Amino acid sequence: MPIINLRTLIKSFKYAWHGLLYAVQREQNFRIHLAATVVVVALMLFFQVTIYEAVILSVVIMFVLILEIVNIIFERLTDMLQPRIHHYAKVIKDLMATAVLVASLSALVVGILIFYPYIFD
Repeated sequence: MPIINLRTLIKSFKYAWHGLLYAVQREQNFRIHLAATVVVVALMLFFQVTIYEAVILSVVIMFVLILEIVNIIFERLTDMLQPRIHHYAKVIKDLMATAVLVASLSALVVGILIFYPYIFD
């Protein structure tokens, strides 16, 4: 048996692609985060930030996008429970939204700290 099953690997990428398309097509907040990503990457290229700054910005971007995907997952799972079944369903959705908000605001602060010298110097 091969170490890597190519057929299974291709299926995994196909499922991941479907998940990404779902998020892009149906989730406004994910699209907003993607638009912010495009802006930040354009600024990174325009200002030619250092490799360390690029790594930090990339990690922060991926953290926000991944957390938004986790938020979508929790929303779908709690939608199956519905708040009328358990009041914690709403609490879970609110807490996940808060986590994404905190990550997004943190990313904004990191972006400001990195780009400030390029813009104002």
